This record gives sequence, C-alpha cells and structure tokens, in this order.
Amino acid sequence: MKVETRLFMLFVPFFLLCTVVYALWSDWEPVGTAALLLLAGLTAMIGVYLNLLSRRIDARPEDDPSGEIEAGAGDQGVFSPWSWWPLVIGAAAGIVFLGMAVSWWLMAVGFVAGIIGLIGWVFEFSRGQHAH
Repeated sequence: MKVETRLFMLFVPFFLLCTVVYALWSDWEPVGTAALLLLAGLTAMIGVYLNLLSRRIDARPEDDPSGEIEAGAGDQGVFSPWSWWPLVIGAAAGIVFLGMAVSWWLMAVGFVAGIIGLIGWVFEFSRGQHAH
C-alpha cells in the first residue's frame, strides 16, 4: 500500500500546480478551475484513505523491496468466473447512455435493468448450491 499511497499523494501537488496554471491562462475560468481543484482534492482523499488502510493491514508481498515472486502466490480474492451478471450490468449501462441520446424512458429501462443486474451479482452466491 505504500507505493500506491505515495503515488496518489505525489499527484496532489501536480494537480494543484495544473489548477493554478490553468486558472492563470484561462483568466480564472470557473468550471475548469473548480474541476481541477476537485481532482486534486479527490486524489488527496484516495491517498489519505490508502495511507490509513496501510496502517491497519499487514504488509503485502508487494511492499517488501526484497520480496520474492512466490510470496504473492495463492488466492487473491473471491471471483465468480462464470457469472453473467457483469454482462447484464454492462448492457444496462449501454441502455442508459443510449437513453441519454434518445429519451428519458429508455434511461428508466436501463436503470431498472442495472438494479436487477446489481442485485443478481451481489446475491449470486446466496442461492442455489452456493447458499451459506
């Protein structure tokens, strides 16, 4: 987590510098200046979160400069490799974006399909043979 924390925290001064340069060149145009300032703030939020998280968890194999590749072997998480729900969510996102161009009712159809897909994906392991 240390590398990710440093990476995000090094971007904060860069984005602040970009904000100042943009503001001076654009004669303090409010929308772009505010967007770049928010970008710096959100990057700082991620960096602070990763810093707090790295204090609470044990060091990962990636954090050890003399670590070996096999130290990171094993399970990396729980994934559902045969799940169809991400396809449903992707199609729903496509319908929502199409609805932005066509009509609001198509966006509503996309949101409903997205909610159904999200619920199906979250509760995928809570039914059938995988139920706890």
